[in-house]
Amino acid sequence: MQAINAMPFASTNSSSNTETTNLAASNSKAPGKPKPIDSWGHFIGYLGILVGIVAWGLYAQHAGVGKPGTAAPGQLGSHSAALQFYFISMIGDWALFYYCFAGVRKNGGTLATLTGGRWLSWKQVAVDLAIAIPFWVIWEGVAYGVSHLLGPREAKSVAALLPQTALEVVIWMFVCITAGFTEEVQSRGYLQQQFHALFGNISIAVLAQGLVFGLMHSYQGWQAVLVIAVLGVLYGAMAAWRRNLRVVMIAHAWSDVWEGWLKFLIWR
Repeated sequence: MQAINAMPFASTNSSSNTETTNLAASNSKAPGKPKPIDSWGHFIGYLGILVGIVAWGLYAQHAGVGKPGTAAPGQLGSHSAALQFYFISMIGDWALFYYCFAGVRKNGGTLATLTGGRWLSWKQVAVDLAIAIPFWVIWEGVAYGVSHLLGPREAKSVAALLPQTALEVVIWMFVCITAGFTEEVQSRGYLQQQFHALFGNISIAVLAQGLVFGLMHSYQGWQAVLVIAVLGVLYGAMAAWRRNLRVVMIAHAWSDVWEGWLKFLIWR
């Protein structure tokens, strides 16, 4: 994996310095620990929300998703609950995104503080795509390797909740795009920068946000938590190296499309 840059998010070219004049950019000029992008009280509140999400995930593994007793053996929920699950997931992701953004904005930051800035040219788009494609291949290889080491999963599967009809596929695409944007802002944009300010070490910050990212998927079982935590560390390392979230947003959204629908279509 590429070396992790020790600075928080900042612009990578002079043309975007004006666009991303934010707390993260100013922090990169200061020695020692970077400044937090949100108040510590608001940050603790966010961690409290995540504890609740983890607890719900553990409960879901026990009770399932949707009406009790409707799921097939070994499944997290019945397919009849799929659309409901999609909409709840999107609403939850946007709500958490807003919580993070509201705290950063109150602290004087902008959306660019969380994302590292938007595309300013087609060349930047091309470069990020050129990085995202091989990065996703590595991501897939790591996911397969870690899953293989952990062995067969004993947790309830989410397979029954994956899209099957044309309408479900369309909505699933929105779920993937939502997750690619909001979850990267939450984990790599917000958590990673806050952990960097807390610990003063970007490597620890990358590891910490990866662990939290894995725990947020506790509804998939402990083996999935470990796999996703490792993948979250990869996302964090890429975000730290690039000093923005554009590559990881692309890779995240695409990996969800692939894992949740496209690979099954191709294999069939």
